[in-house]
Amino acid sequence: MSSCARTTGRVLLGSALTFAGISHLAWARDEFQAQVPESLPLDPDTTVLASGVAEIALGAALLASREHRPLVGNLTGAFFAAVFPGNIAQYVNRRDGFGLDTDRKRLVRLFFQPALIGLAVWSTRRPS
Repeated sequence: MSSCARTTGRVLLGSALTFAGISHLAWARDEFQAQVPESLPLDPDTTVLASGVAEIALGAALLASREHRPLVGNLTGAFFAAVFPGNIAQYVNRRDGFGLDTDRKRLVRLFFQPALIGLAVWSTRRPS
């Protein structure tokens, strides 16, 4: 695949992560709390705020980093893997959030996480 496609994927992902991170800190805090597993020993709001800061940092790094781009992609993929249990908890506990108001919608959403991990890694690898 061309470096143009990788660049497009990286810019879209970086922009989406930055936007999502800002929404964690502002208008969507309650919605994101639906994804925090009850087993996590942190306050759900604190978790949402911390993950929002992480998303802003990763999104900005995806957009700006050149020298460390593959590392940023791997860290972003690891972040997506780390928050996946929250998506599973939302499904298992049948919590509504972001229009995911049926079991089917919550289940389908689970399949997007591996795609995000793949996009993060693929879009930041060095051209061969």
